[in-house]
This record gives sequence, C-alpha cells and structure tokens, in this order.
Amino acid sequence: MLRGLYTAASGMLAQQRRVDWLTNNLANAETPGYKADAGAMRAFPELLMNRLEDESIPSAPPRAVPTQTAIGLLNTGVYTQELIPNFRQGDIKETGLSTDVALVDGQVPVDPTTGERGTLFFAVENGQGETRYTRNGHFTLSPDGYLTTQDGWYVLDGNGERIAIPSESFTVRDDGTITAENRTIARLGVVFAANPKTVVKEGNGLFRSTDGPLPQAPDNVTYMVKQGFIERSNVDIERTMTDLLAAYRAFEANQKIIQAYDRSLDKAVNEVGRLK
Repeated sequence: MLRGLYTAASGMLAQQRRVDWLTNNLANAETPGYKADAGAMRAFPELLMNRLEDESIPSAPPRAVPTQTAIGLLNTGVYTQELIPNFRQGDIKETGLSTDVALVDGQVPVDPTTGERGTLFFAVENGQGETRYTRNGHFTLSPDGYLTTQDGWYVLDGNGERIAIPSESFTVRDDGTITAENRTIARLGVVFAANPKTVVKEGNGLFRSTDGPLPQAPDNVTYMVKQGFIERSNVDIERTMTDLLAAYRAFEANQKIIQAYDRSLDKAVNEVGRLK
C-alpha cells in the first residue's frame, strides 16, 4: 500500500514540474527568439516481482524445496529526466528598427551521428567576458556606440570582437555584413551547433555550449540576416494550453489516489485493528 503512495506522489511531482515548464513557455510566448522547452519523462527502474513458496517433494522424510514464480514487472513511479529546448524556427516579425535583426535558417544539415538538425545563433559576450549564444536579435546601440543586446551584452563579430558602429544609420546585409558611412564595419558572428543537445539554456535568452566554443557557420550551412525584423518565440500557445490542462488533470488524478490510500490507511489503523 505504501508503495502505491510513493508512486502517486512521484506522479504529482512530475506533473508539477511539467506545469512549471509549460507556464514558463506561456510567459515567454512574446519574448523574441525564445525557444520552448519540452520535457522528457522517464519511469523509475522496474522491479521484477516473484512469489516465494515451498513445494513439497514426496520423500522419506518429506522435504520442502523453496521455489519462486514470476508475477510480473512493477513500475515504481515517474520523474522528469531533462528539459530539451525546441530549436524550431520562430515566425519573423517586422519592426522597422535598424537595430533589430532576425536570423532566418536556410539549408541546415542534420548530424548523421545524432539525427538532429543543427541550429544557428548570434554570438554575444556576457558580463564575465564569456561567449554566449542567442536567437534574440532585438539589439540596441550602447551610449559608447557598441551593438549590444537589451541586457547590455556585447554582440560579437566573426572574429569574436565587439562591434562598434560609428553611426546610427547603418545597414545589415543578408550575410550579416554591417556597413556604415560607405564602408564595411564588421560581419555579425553567426555560429553553428551541429548537435543542439550540446547547447543548454542559461537564462535571459542566452545559451551555453557544453562542448567548447561553437564554430562559425560553415559553407554548407545557409542563412539570411534580415534587418528591421525579429524572430518571434516558437511557443505554440494553443498546444501549450492543452498540455497544461492535461497536466492539471493528471496531477488531480494522482492526488485522488493518495486521498484514497489515506482513507484506507485510516480505516486500517482506527477501525480494523480496534479491540472491542
């Protein structure tokens, strides 16, 4: 009976975790470049249950030989193993701002070892001087003339250097080349992750590579940088709301199971074992 309590409790915890990431997706539905999280749930290791018994063997004197009969597998619960970002391209929205740029995927190959489609990022420098990656192209110009994110992180060029723009009137070409005052200033650093599973979220729209610095996009990867546009979140609001309601119902079902076990234990302790 107690095993059933623990199984239902693990289901409640897993559904609570699911509600957390789904509500976080909804909260970021209007965040430029946000990539929705998808959770992977796994069952705890299954147990093989056997019935132990003694089998009598006719002999003199009689003997009992212990035997066991397989009953079947018992699942002991479920848990959220990991959260995996969905790097599907978001819709492109026009803003008309010269500092806004959208990264539009073109021909992006699939990694033959993992079967996963690669993904592209802008390279930025965080407050600790470390390189991070983002799909949020809602940039701005700092007071000292550098191209930065809305949080103040420096946008990097293809050489990993900060991009200083001498004028507010500048143009970004399709390949990411920035021109101002009739000269080329820099080219936006667009990096490529062949295996997206090596890229993890770090907050504020930033990603970190667990497999070393990401390289610049190779020649077999095509993309387009569109000035005056941003990439919207790829959150599917209708699907997320449906999944959220399903998570609430699953949570309530596990809750009712625990309440039923609690009533059974109450009867066992207070009524079945009562001496009259």
